[in-house]
Amino acid sequence: MTSSDALALLKGAVSLPSVSGEEGAVAAFLVEWMRAHGFDAHVDEAGNAVGERGEGPVTVVLLGHIDTVPGDIAVREEDGALYGRGSVDAKGSFCAFVAAVANLEGDSLKGARFVCVGATEEEAPSSKGARHAVTRYRPDFVLIGEPSGESGLTLGYKGRLVVKAAVEKDNFHSAGDGTSAADDLAEFWFRVRAWAREHSGQGPFHAIQATLQRFAGDTDGLTQSAHATVGLRLPLAWPPRAAEAALRALIVDLPVTLVFTGHEEAVRHDKDNALTRALRLAMRAEGLTPTFKVKTGTSDMNVVAPLWKVPTVAYGPGDSSLDHTPNEHVPLDEYLRCVRVLTTALTRIASLQGR
Repeated sequence: MTSSDALALLKGAVSLPSVSGEEGAVAAFLVEWMRAHGFDAHVDEAGNAVGERGEGPVTVVLLGHIDTVPGDIAVREEDGALYGRGSVDAKGSFCAFVAAVANLEGDSLKGARFVCVGATEEEAPSSKGARHAVTRYRPDFVLIGEPSGESGLTLGYKGRLVVKAAVEKDNFHSAGDGTSAADDLAEFWFRVRAWAREHSGQGPFHAIQATLQRFAGDTDGLTQSAHATVGLRLPLAWPPRAAEAALRALIVDLPVTLVFTGHEEAVRHDKDNALTRALRLAMRAEGLTPTFKVKTGTSDMNVVAPLWKVPTVAYGPGDSSLDHTPNEHVPLDEYLRCVRVLTTALTRIASLQGR
């Protein structure tokens, strides 16, 4: 497969809008491309674009996501980079996976089975595609498609918890004694913020990050109401259920009701195993200096890690600080280097298993 083929794959995928829940067109494009390049490919029940090659004794799952956040960005090539929504987060990574597996031949396809899964709804709370895939495969190695930069290997992500808080109480004159619904909800937020500071570890990956995402109050003359949404990014030391219990303890004397969603546990994988060694050797062959990373966001790694307890790393081209921004773009030379790194690393994984 030529570099032109790999670039056409990326440009075609980025050119097709695929906001979470509307991935059908890009999934069909990817399946057609994979079938034309030697994959057994289909769209599965969750809308994932799935392509398989190889029949070896071990299974490598390359799980990326093909949905994006909203926001139209004119798709264009400029100064050696491809601009467009999803170019970094994370069609660039998944296309690099697909292009690398398409490059494999001969003994590599006898040493391992490679399954590329372009997952749906990663940018939505549902993580529909990954939750379906985790029940279908039992891999020996896992690559997660997320931008790490061509020389970066991401080993972990923080956890997440979303808190919906509400207060309703009888209306009263503001000149009288008592607190308003908004007062009570604000007091809850102040306590959450103090709790997060008190229980944070050293450094961003070990800190509890609390963000007030929404706050509103209203009255109809008889009843006051106030509603807030708080987002928590949680370290390894604070599983979501433990954080939920701690926040419930903060409201014992407040008329606040809480609803919790988005329970995702933090994850951090080992950095020395056959998968990371293969990737590091492949990077050095391209003149790159490998670096390990952990991230304060979440990804489908959080979804699959509890069941896929195998060597796992996230890898892909692009600068993750461009995720969700109007300036999202990926350097095309970096994308092609990532394809070469992945091709070399996957070849090594297959050869090791063969021996």
